[in-house]
Amino acid sequence: MNQHIMAINTNTFKDNFRLYYRPLCLFALHYLHDIDNAEDTVQDCFTELWERKDSGVDLSDIKSYLYSMVRNRCVDIIRKNSLIDSNVQPSDLEGIISEEECEERSYDEARLWTAIDSLPEKCREVFLLAKRDGMKYEEIAVRMNISVNTVKNQMNKALKNLKEGIRKVYMFFFG
Repeated sequence: MNQHIMAINTNTFKDNFRLYYRPLCLFALHYLHDIDNAEDTVQDCFTELWERKDSGVDLSDIKSYLYSMVRNRCVDIIRKNSLIDSNVQPSDLEGIISEEECEERSYDEARLWTAIDSLPEKCREVFLLAKRDGMKYEEIAVRMNISVNTVKNQMNKALKNLKEGIRKVYMFFFG
């Protein structure tokens, strides 16, 4: 019986990891401005959560719990690394957007990257060269040794797939 409960906890943990890992990394990135530190921070929080799984911590709102853990860990890192002011408060880091908006943006970014990751390889490469790297279609054609028309077709395919992919990802998580 105990093993069965443990398996459910393990599966729940894995589901939460899959659901929240990428958005939490993007959330931490807003504070830390370094993807490696952001990923390490989120992994540390999940490790701590796993270690606390049997301690009776109320995890009825796991999403809020994880976001609070990550935010607090980010603030601690900033405090530790700040040579000027060790009294940094979370409100000092909010900037122009609220924490709720930052959280929502991290979810939107995660949905977008999930959809981008699901594009066919050539289509994804063309899309990233154009949108992420700011290359012109002619430059992409030369770099990839394909025609400009092929670049245009791949971009149209990418945009169509992303629009559909984002809708499917959204419906999967929130539908």
